[in-house]
Amino acid sequence: MVEFEVESDAPTASLPTVVDAAALRQAVAELRRGGQRIGFVPTMGALHAGHLSLVELARQHADRVVVSIFVNPTQFGPDEDLDRYPRTPEADAALLAGAGCDLLFLPAPEVLYPNPEVADRAAVEPGSAARGLEGARRPGHFRGVATVVCQLFHLVTPEVAVFGRKDAQQLAVIEQLVRDLHLPVEIVAGETVREADGLALSSRNRYLAPSERQAATVLSRALVAARRAIRDGETSAARVRRLLERTIAAEPRVRLDYAEVVDADSFSPVDEIHDRVVLPLAAFLGETRLIDNFALDPQALRAEASGALSPTEKEIPCSA
Repeated sequence: MVEFEVESDAPTASLPTVVDAAALRQAVAELRRGGQRIGFVPTMGALHAGHLSLVELARQHADRVVVSIFVNPTQFGPDEDLDRYPRTPEADAALLAGAGCDLLFLPAPEVLYPNPEVADRAAVEPGSAARGLEGARRPGHFRGVATVVCQLFHLVTPEVAVFGRKDAQQLAVIEQLVRDLHLPVEIVAGETVREADGLALSSRNRYLAPSERQAATVLSRALVAARRAIRDGETSAARVRRLLERTIAAEPRVRLDYAEVVDADSFSPVDEIHDRVVLPLAAFLGETRLIDNFALDPQALRAEASGALSPTEKEIPCSA
């Protein structure tokens, strides 16, 4: 039986919870006793089935699972939704307790950022995968992501960390970070979890009005159309981009931010589609900004039986 002191302000008594760095280190040391392998799932809370699938995946790769909930202020821009980002720690802790989480780390901002002077803080500069798309539209975003991920890795010291493929560019940034800085953490990617109508699960979906929620399914429909085109032999990235743009433009309630075709590893735009690519999208529905993507291997797609939809496509309806 692993024993360690649980913080008194834990959101639920059924899930061991710590709120400061010293208690976290002690708790992780107890979890690791006997050579146990630690899996880690960093989140910003407002958990849904997609997050819980990452916890399940972590359990498959580790003996004990630590989850953090921290709405990281350094990855939000001045005009973004930091203040209104949903915070539901009690509900999150209840979900995690039932999902096999062994320890919740729930720090306040001053725990991870004890220096109140932003300009004086140390930070981690991300690599080339952070250029363009989210990096260009949200200056400083990936610097904040890289910094907090390094802090959390240093505190939790996991053998494996799990991130979702829905945030595809973030995943590429973290994989490059681990590779370039020789961090002793295995990165495991979890597949995007979707609603029955294809909408990717996101904490920000709760911002959507019912009409916006319905309109948002155009993102997955556009990705399915692009996937089919690539499967059927399309190799021009420009034509695939136009297909994505046309499909989304047909939904007047959606304002496209970007639709791109990028190399799966570098996240640089490509002209021809021959190797693994990611099709990332970002769009606004009212004031809410959503992202989605498909990661595709064109060679594998083109090897599919002619005229047969894959199981992935069957899960995503192509009409509203």
